[in-house]
Amino acid sequence: MNRDLKKLISTMTLEEKAGLCSGFDFWNTKAIERLDIPSIMMTDGPHGLRKQRASADHLGLFDSVPATCFPSAAGLATSWDRELLRKVGVALGEECQAEQVGILLGPGANIKRSPLCGRNFEYFSEDPYLSTELAAEHILGVQSQGVGASLKHFAANNQEHRRMTTNAVVDERTLREIYLASFEGAVKKGQPWTVMCAYNQLNGEYCAENQRLLTDILKDEWGHEGFVVSDWGAVNERADGIAAGLELEMPASGGVGDQKIIDAVREGRLSEQKLDAAVERILRVIYKAVDYRKPAATYDMEAHHQLAREVARESMVLLKNEDRILPLKKGGRIAVVGALAKQPRYQGGGSSHIKPTKMDDLMVELAKAGGSAEISYAEGYTLNTDDMDNVLLNEAIQAAKDADVTIIFAGLPDRYESEGFDRTHLGLPNNQMKLIEGITAIQKQVVVVLSNGAPIEMPWIDDVKAVLEAYLGGQAMGGAIADLLFGDANPCGKLAETFPAQLSDNPSYLFFPGDGDTVEYKEGIYVGYRYYDKKKMRPLFPFGHGLSYTNFEYSDMTISKSQIEDTETLVVTVNVKNIGKLAGKEIVQLYVRDVKSSVSRPDKELKGFAKVSLEPGEQSTVSFTLDKRSFAYYHVGLQDWHVETGDFELLVGKSSAEMVLTGTVHVKSTTSIKPRYTRNSTVGDIMENPLAAPIIKELVNQTPFGGSANTGESDESSSDMMAAFLNYLPLRGLVSFSAGKLTEESLDQVLVKLNGGL
Repeated sequence: MNRDLKKLISTMTLEEKAGLCSGFDFWNTKAIERLDIPSIMMTDGPHGLRKQRASADHLGLFDSVPATCFPSAAGLATSWDRELLRKVGVALGEECQAEQVGILLGPGANIKRSPLCGRNFEYFSEDPYLSTELAAEHILGVQSQGVGASLKHFAANNQEHRRMTTNAVVDERTLREIYLASFEGAVKKGQPWTVMCAYNQLNGEYCAENQRLLTDILKDEWGHEGFVVSDWGAVNERADGIAAGLELEMPASGGVGDQKIIDAVREGRLSEQKLDAAVERILRVIYKAVDYRKPAATYDMEAHHQLAREVARESMVLLKNEDRILPLKKGGRIAVVGALAKQPRYQGGGSSHIKPTKMDDLMVELAKAGGSAEISYAEGYTLNTDDMDNVLLNEAIQAAKDADVTIIFAGLPDRYESEGFDRTHLGLPNNQMKLIEGITAIQKQVVVVLSNGAPIEMPWIDDVKAVLEAYLGGQAMGGAIADLLFGDANPCGKLAETFPAQLSDNPSYLFFPGDGDTVEYKEGIYVGYRYYDKKKMRPLFPFGHGLSYTNFEYSDMTISKSQIEDTETLVVTVNVKNIGKLAGKEIVQLYVRDVKSSVSRPDKELKGFAKVSLEPGEQSTVSFTLDKRSFAYYHVGLQDWHVETGDFELLVGKSSAEMVLTGTVHVKSTTSIKPRYTRNSTVGDIMENPLAAPIIKELVNQTPFGGSANTGESDESSSDMMAAFLNYLPLRGLVSFSAGKLTEESLDQVLVKLNGGL
């Protein structure tokens, strides 16, 4: 329905306009009955709807309506499946319509800077390209149902420690290439109805009042059309927030924020035009939600549960499968050990905590899938303590002795990772470690199934035959695990984050979580696999790693052009064949490497991925399209993405550590960067410019470096030393070493020529 919003706003009082910019209560916007402006409801729910029944709170302490609990984002990302993410978004949108919810708060697109972040389970990846592609599909799915998504937490919200006051200090290139890039594609492709600003400060300004972030970049540069909502309680100074581009404050502030806006307008510190623009953005979304509202909407709970099971299967990662112990035989004696088998950890803690419509019983599902197998159970440990209970340990060891195969269910209890706090180490609880140690001492046929939202250390990895990373698999996690363990489905997930061998290997280790309220991102662009690659450091499991019960062969890589300009696109194709005996899915990954760069760049960066399903013997062609951004880095001086002319390697592989096919393309930049030379520009830097080199050679010939002077030494090492000295010598140094042949005045004339005449 078309509405003249500007005319409507002109009829509003200052108090009404200010009031519309904050919530009515914890979850609802304000209605203005006089003008027939309705209220809409927002709820948490990156991986499921959390609409609360009782008194509102932000951390899930009160009861919520039942909703489908899908795997959390850490698991969704390991599916590397755009289509599947969109299906989940559609299902979430349907459930929102059934509950009359207008905006769903999610997805979370923050980068996994450190594996210690307590909220990593709610974020997709350490890689901005993978993160932004999946976030966009999630948004498009939700919004296809007439429900708004809220992309969060914008930006650099990469830790829970002191999250409401900490200042993330991030250099511009790192911010653009890693932390903002994780949001950029999601905004441009998904056009979320709202973007939620983060609690923290970014480079000295709270995100809630950071004009460069919320207006210059998000609105003006990226073209975001919706409104910005605060994270709950993130507002620092309300009037400054409105001026910066924060339209809606949540939750209700009891009129405090409204009055600050009113006072700022009346005192001339905030223009009423700026307030009007904020109100217009809010109204546009409110009316969109109302117009798309489906009062009689319902959804099929069982169908959504089955979707959750499919998604969980696609999201689990087979990390190790020695001697092909998996899939298990549907017979014999199997010992299931670990409290997590009967008290599953299927979702993360905090504001995203869902009340599921139903829960798979893992033991029941294992019995169904296991055929004639005799399945026993031993608790092994308790979840509410790290202390070892020797009675439980001995019972578990005895069960393992009596079995042909032992499945240990291990992972992180709720008290280990949640919104609100960060982990302090990457270890499993001590009692779980002792359990694995005790069982592997007497049983070699051991499979470990992990339930955790982020990487863990695995000092026991060599003592077990197989590891299945189930992440936080949602309400159908039990059935999905049974499907995979017994081969009714083939594992196809691949890691969306690096698992380091030990915490100290992580690039942010020395700088996380910072000092007081300051955290400096000193590792720069070298986050995740970018760091491990550059350091030639072997992690426990690399980014993109994941095994299957079948095998895939890559061949016939083709590149559409051998040379392009950076304004053109390039198509890369590769054939993938299932050469095993089982149907399966493979995730093909394309990375790009700048062969020679004038700036520090990662060894390679993910720029394309595709998931393909193949029957035994079947072959398919996978295609990738690369554009300027696939080859560019962020040039701070240009304030834009820039491609340097040169060769780029295209690497197709099964993980970031396993490249299978390579090719090369020459990319020519269409942007000319005219250097600006000064007295402190080095001879070597200027000599790299073919137009400037002859001028500098003429100057050098007037000094001892020109070769005319006899230094008394002619050995090779002395010559190398002189060449190195000259290479890094500033121009002013030529004057010093010219014995009066060069003057400051003549040097100034040369600089004029270099900067004006080339």
